[in-house]
Amino acid sequence: MDSISMKGCTRSPVFLTASSSHLSHPPACVFHCGIGNTPADSGPSCLVPTTVAVLGSGDFSKGITCRLLRCGFKVVVGSRRPKLASHSFPHVVDVSHYEDAIRKSNIVFLAIHREHYSVLWDLKHIMAGKVIVDVSNNRRVNQYPESNAEYLASLLPDSDVVKGFNVISAWAMQQSHPKDSSTQVFICSDSIQARQLVMELARQLNFHPVDMGPLSLSRYIENIPIQLFPGWKGPVLAAVALSIFFFGYSFVRDIIHPYVKHKQSDFYKIPIEIVNHTLPSVAITLLALVYLAGQLAAAHQLYSGTKYKQFPHWLEGWLQSRKQLGLISLFLAAVHVLYSLCLPLRRSERYLLLNTAYQQINANVENSWNEEEVWRVEMYVSFGIMSFGLMCLLAITSIPSISNSLNWREFSFIQSTLGYIALLIATFHGLLFGWKRAFDEDAYRFYLPPSFVVSLALPVCVILGKVLMLLPCVGHKLHQIRKGQDTSPYKGRRLEPVGSAANISPERVTIM
Repeated sequence: MDSISMKGCTRSPVFLTASSSHLSHPPACVFHCGIGNTPADSGPSCLVPTTVAVLGSGDFSKGITCRLLRCGFKVVVGSRRPKLASHSFPHVVDVSHYEDAIRKSNIVFLAIHREHYSVLWDLKHIMAGKVIVDVSNNRRVNQYPESNAEYLASLLPDSDVVKGFNVISAWAMQQSHPKDSSTQVFICSDSIQARQLVMELARQLNFHPVDMGPLSLSRYIENIPIQLFPGWKGPVLAAVALSIFFFGYSFVRDIIHPYVKHKQSDFYKIPIEIVNHTLPSVAITLLALVYLAGQLAAAHQLYSGTKYKQFPHWLEGWLQSRKQLGLISLFLAAVHVLYSLCLPLRRSERYLLLNTAYQQINANVENSWNEEEVWRVEMYVSFGIMSFGLMCLLAITSIPSISNSLNWREFSFIQSTLGYIALLIATFHGLLFGWKRAFDEDAYRFYLPPSFVVSLALPVCVILGKVLMLLPCVGHKLHQIRKGQDTSPYKGRRLEPVGSAANISPERVTIM
């Protein structure tokens, strides 16, 4: 760690003198911040010191130190055991006690846990007027009544506390241009000038700062690194619930019924056949749920007579989860394709094929060709391939690099129009699979309809709902409402849409 490369530094060394890097007190030579995209541009320009203090000697402290050195800053590290900690840092780093490190810079990175904030109490007179950047995280969401940054601000009332850099890992800190990690840095503080200072420092370290506003939002920023797929919880639970339902439904019909009625043991079908019945049922149901949310939102607008009324919270959350629902649907459809390709490889399938051939020989049947079945299977497989291909196209266009290259009309055409076509073709795929069994009395085991009938009920309703929306009498009114027409009794009381999803057409949002 003794050699630090300067590669990747974008900071222009203006106003830096040869003697400034050897000052023991906060340097007078500083870097001017060109803040052009913040709401506080009218305020005084911030100045980034050439010397930065880092309190702590852990992994994050080492990572931010390497990053600062690589971009031309002088770093002073404060540690409780400076002699021991000095072996973990390059020789150009000044490792000393907390008090000495704080005195040498006006901006201090606090890379210690909240449990050790008490050691700062005796140093608050030295930290007065300095910018303190809190990079700490907790072990679980909302672990304390107040955020770490707010607690730190109460301990150091004379310092400008800034929350930031906590979403960047220690590993990403040491990379010149990390390609597999986010470079966004969320920053908040009650001091506008301190916030601008840290944002400019983040830019010079090749990060992309995001101004989150006052320090009260630090709780949200601290929860970001420890949340586990917050947007996926609802869709995953829905997929699990549907999987349990369809698996249990197929198990009762295809395993329990033959065993009870005919003492026939078909339990060998559970690992492959029953699972393969469950996967497409859940996949097409989730795909239908993606578009059902948009239709419910459209019905809400038609009923309200305006697009300015906020959607219910459950519907707004549903609208925001459509991408996750679509991706889970694609995943299950892909697994269904793999299971279907493996069906002929089963030993049970080979035995059944031999038994069928033997029975055909005994019956003296030379040709068992069935034209209707041949056409049914050919079309069934073809529709399945087409629907899976369209679902893959929907998923590909959700990739940011692809979606950013499309204009809004192209993107909405793929996600909405082609998405409905994919649902329609997948429904035909299921209908051709079932064919006449929906009208066969023997197919209703325990008075339960076949699995494909249950799984296609929601997709058929969604398709019929779309047809209803396309009727001139409904479609014209909905179009006028989305253009801004307000026929609600509260007309004139709202100037703009309310809610995160109310200002756009609910059917023109990415589903994958």
